[in-house]
Amino acid sequence: MINLNDNQQAMFDGRYGAAKQMGMRLLLDMAAAAGATELVPITNAHLSGVSPLTGGLGLRQFLTRLTQDPQARVAVPTTLNAAGCDAAQFTAMRITTPNFKEHSLEIVALYEQLGVQPTQSCTPYEWEGVTYQGTAAWAESNAIAFGNSYCGLTTNRESGLSALACALTGYTPKYGLLQEDARRPNLEVVVTAVLDDPTDFSILGDWIGKQRQPTWKMPFGPIPHLKGLPASLNHEQKKALTAAAANYGCPLLYIEGMGDIPDGVYQDALHFGADELARRYAELEPGTAVSLITIGCPQASIGELRATAVLLQGRTLPADAPPLWVFTSAQNKAIAEKTGIAATIRAAGALLLENTCPEVVPYDPAWVQRILTNSMKAEHYIKSGLNGIPTSVMKLADCVAFALGEEGEEKEEGGRQKEEGGKKREEGSVSPHLRVPVPPRHLVHGPFTAVGRGLPSQGDFTITGEAFVTDTPITLLGFVNRETGVITEEGHPANGQSMAGKVAIFPKGSGSTVAPYVLLELHYRGMAPIAIVNTSIDQQSAPACSLEGIPYAYQFDANPIQHINNGDLVELKRVGDSVTIRVLQRLAEA
Repeated sequence: MINLNDNQQAMFDGRYGAAKQMGMRLLLDMAAAAGATELVPITNAHLSGVSPLTGGLGLRQFLTRLTQDPQARVAVPTTLNAAGCDAAQFTAMRITTPNFKEHSLEIVALYEQLGVQPTQSCTPYEWEGVTYQGTAAWAESNAIAFGNSYCGLTTNRESGLSALACALTGYTPKYGLLQEDARRPNLEVVVTAVLDDPTDFSILGDWIGKQRQPTWKMPFGPIPHLKGLPASLNHEQKKALTAAAANYGCPLLYIEGMGDIPDGVYQDALHFGADELARRYAELEPGTAVSLITIGCPQASIGELRATAVLLQGRTLPADAPPLWVFTSAQNKAIAEKTGIAATIRAAGALLLENTCPEVVPYDPAWVQRILTNSMKAEHYIKSGLNGIPTSVMKLADCVAFALGEEGEEKEEGGRQKEEGGKKREEGSVSPHLRVPVPPRHLVHGPFTAVGRGLPSQGDFTITGEAFVTDTPITLLGFVNRETGVITEEGHPANGQSMAGKVAIFPKGSGSTVAPYVLLELHYRGMAPIAIVNTSIDQQSAPACSLEGIPYAYQFDANPIQHINNGDLVELKRVGDSVTIRVLQRLAEA
């Protein structure tokens, strides 16, 4: 039980308005679920969930409801993630999604009403005036990993909703990565490949996440201890590494020779050598014609902009080559304008965009059929259900060469052969997120009852329904259809199955911190699970359940995933502080 100070109690009681009351109740739910005994003040917050593509209807409806409270204002300096478009260059982006620009401007304006700085940047660690040290509440996966790893910042991997609650109240529960024990490395990664280009590091970060195993017990995500890297990495290398590692929930990483590393409790040891690097580059080469080339995910730093300008200096992009779009923050673009970098990029015929990022743009499928990028973060999300566009990855110099028409048919043909091989691999039983084939789940029989915990804000409930069960984390944003609740992740054991109207039982959510807005939209559309059960508290699921009253339970005395079949009829019942789950009818008996 947390003893609230006078300010916190006033917020909880609603004396400062409904928005802060919502925020305080959500924080207390998260605190109780995580076993936190105190709320601590934060220095700043960073919010994800800005693009209509990622936040969707759930985000717009929630923010509209929030801003109806005249006292709804953030309590600490708060910055905003990248939006879905560069409104000033919207026509040049050739976006055809109805009302997209209007919805994008609406979302930014609603955040501004809350007192949020409309930075529209996914790289707050590059933004002047943002505090990089102390306790914060950041919700943008790449920024969380960068801040925790290199800046002396301490932040949990907040969801967009929980970070907003922290921003409104000025506090966060002290648990997880705010405690030293949770910041210990849990995965050893030995790198023998020679890495130099930032894309090399991007591939490494993503590769680490792809090795995840259902047997790993990492409640706060993979925290790799990397051995074999150069002791001194530049800003672009660091940024590429953490951004891609965050694709699969990494909130923090350690590099041998770079600062003190606490003793680890390693659950696995991985090896990344020259063969692994070469294989990934071969798999990621374009196999068919490229429609668009994007640079800057996360948004390009000054160093990345300068490198792009050097490659384009005195050159002109041919009319028959794919367009080149370079994404950066408004702050970095302003510097590029003053130093001539922006002029060089534009003079070559490239489009220099601000306030947006490649992964949150709704591309027109009529002309964008394959994207080439230098970022595994972009590749991860562009190919997901957000856009569903095949995406290839090459180094920056190769991407620019492609845009200049200097990549010939010979490479394209070789890439096509590699892609066909990749398709054959996808048709097998190996998940792209797992190193070993996923064994079939055997039906379990007999009675089963387990007792777990619920959220303090929720009262008694009894829910009966069909169980949706998977032992693999669910990447809610991009890999769950936000209109139907269907899993759309190739290689996932539950691919093609729907959670709608079922008791969803899974370890946790993974991927983007915007994920709770997917659950909100499913709820508003009547397509959400009727209840959610996680093995441990989940920052992706719990906030949406807390806000909308979706029955939620976690941390049972026996793991429901191991004892309940997909399709079993189950009852989830809460009485007081205890939640009981039991099987009423087995799938085999139906």
